[in-house]
Amino acid sequence: MNSILANTRNFPHGLLRLTAISPIVAVADPIACAKNCISAMDHADHAHLVLLPELALGGYTCGDLFGHRSLLDSALAAIEMLRAYSEGVPKLLVVGAPLVVDDSLMNTAVVIGNGRVLAIIPKQYLPNYREFYEARHFRPGSQTSPSSIDIASQAVPFGIDLIIRWGDAKIGIEICEDLWGPIPPSSLAAIAGANVLLNLSASNETIGKASWRRDLVTSQSGRCIAAYAYASAGPTESSTDLVFGGHCMIAENGKLLAQSDRVGDSTRNQPINALRMATADIDLQRLQHDRQITGTWHDAPDRIRHTYRLIDVDFQPMDHTQYRLDVAVDGAPFIPQDPKTLNDRCAEIVSIQSTGLAKRISRLPAELPLVIGVSGGLDSTLALLVAVQALDANGWPRERILGLTMPGFGTTEHTRQSADELMRVLGITAGVIDIRQLSLDTFRAIGHQPLGNKIDDRTTVESLQAALVETPHGRGDLILENVQARLRTFLLMSRGFVLGTGDMSEQALGWCTYNADHMSMYNVNTSIPKTLVRFLVRYAAATHFSEECRDLLLRIADTPISPELLPPDAKGNIRQSTEDLVGPYELHDFFLYHFVRNGFDREKIRFLASRASFAQPYSMEAIERTMDTFYKRFFANQFKRSCVPDGPKVGSVSLSPRGDWRMPSDADSRVF
Repeated sequence: MNSILANTRNFPHGLLRLTAISPIVAVADPIACAKNCISAMDHADHAHLVLLPELALGGYTCGDLFGHRSLLDSALAAIEMLRAYSEGVPKLLVVGAPLVVDDSLMNTAVVIGNGRVLAIIPKQYLPNYREFYEARHFRPGSQTSPSSIDIASQAVPFGIDLIIRWGDAKIGIEICEDLWGPIPPSSLAAIAGANVLLNLSASNETIGKASWRRDLVTSQSGRCIAAYAYASAGPTESSTDLVFGGHCMIAENGKLLAQSDRVGDSTRNQPINALRMATADIDLQRLQHDRQITGTWHDAPDRIRHTYRLIDVDFQPMDHTQYRLDVAVDGAPFIPQDPKTLNDRCAEIVSIQSTGLAKRISRLPAELPLVIGVSGGLDSTLALLVAVQALDANGWPRERILGLTMPGFGTTEHTRQSADELMRVLGITAGVIDIRQLSLDTFRAIGHQPLGNKIDDRTTVESLQAALVETPHGRGDLILENVQARLRTFLLMSRGFVLGTGDMSEQALGWCTYNADHMSMYNVNTSIPKTLVRFLVRYAAATHFSEECRDLLLRIADTPISPELLPPDAKGNIRQSTEDLVGPYELHDFFLYHFVRNGFDREKIRFLASRASFAQPYSMEAIERTMDTFYKRFFANQFKRSCVPDGPKVGSVSLSPRGDWRMPSDADSRVF
């Protein structure tokens, strides 16, 4: 199949809105079913693509009535009714119907759009076991099926080798049991380029079946790097022997985006004629990006060859001038919104971090101290907690950790006390080195005047500290900051095996001093985004440590983010806020996720940010300003990321130059 698109009609921002519906069924009355389908579709007026269940025109449970001409002629009339309804409506409808093909009856999916029957795809695998006996009535579709059939004097493409191409959407269709086989037809269609997979189903409810069904849909979407939508028959089917739940689901690349209520979901059943539906926005750009970067994806066509015909849709998708996402965009993509999921995620991350560190420690001489700079801030606290867990899990003494506080000109009493208390309650070896005198000596040696304050032989640490506190420093002083940062790293490196503390968000922005906090011998925080660090500290506080330690950790979790390299105010409060300088980390992490993980362009990220549910509201001016900072700093600081220490990958986004992110240090950001 030619991978070059014959048409290039795109959905807004690559977003295709898909609705799966389980309508009311009038068993053995296709015309009434068609009317019910039309009524149901009125609830999906903003969808581009509507999926209805298997044999929705007449019902799945017709049994031997499928052999009667009256039912089959009525099914044809129902298709004609839906075709006429679709005229002038720029959306696609996929509905199940029984059709006679040559001398055989087939269970088919009928694709209808803008007044035309565009294609018909037959079911390939017919269940004929336990409660199912489809082979009694139907013949499966195969390679020998005719390539077209006549519907209302129109030759309609027919077969198991059809993919519907609508701009950037390439739609593959299978029916119920097709998914449950060892090699589903959707897998072959995906290999041939289909990125939206549809399943028309009539799956009855039995104990435990819903979770299995959900797993099948979700895993198939991930295996195929595609969207997968599933619409099943509902409780208005005949209940002679079976009950159908009306389960509708939409998944995308391994993630369940939406699902309907179904029979068996709750103690309070809905009326049997309640409409069950699921709607989600499929991100075709993200799917294209994920296929493009997954090398093994491109190996599959050489192993499984299956020829497909492309059926082009020749009308534009429904126009959404002001496109409204069906669900809110998550403003914190690194942080699960469900509390239990978040707790489980934190547990998994801390376990990965501590296990990676433990392996590295196991290769070191037993007498070599593990040295960490403890500032009383979030990042160093998380790194210290991970180190303690690694030692505890392997029966190594906590005293092997040497925690150093290194107060400088910007250290506040609040963070100094937090650091000292944390080391005490954790039972590690603690030390303190005041770096201010070393910094003053360095300023003298290099002839620097911190924040414009002249240094001579009479300058003392105390006089310089007082002068710095009184000096306005809105513009900052990089030499003042970098000297302190590099002295701290020098002192740490001189004592033992240094554990890094910098997080992934700082790496993205280059918010670290080269050959200072930028460097260590192993960094457990290397792929932890800043917005997640606070939650990890709170998780550790709630689950792993004593009450005294818990209260202290919660206090640290509420500390403002600051490098504390410039002096505090006259009252001793933190005056150097990182987010005041570079913008909110909440926005930076949002941009980082969608830029690195999804490969989105600036326009798409801006669109998503304008609709995202952030912890606080941001004006578009603030979003634009912070986005400018993100792109400028991300590109300018790749040289720092090209030589970061080892550290464990924990999520789908990582900036390690040895694995996930390889980028030239001299790349130009203008295109981006």
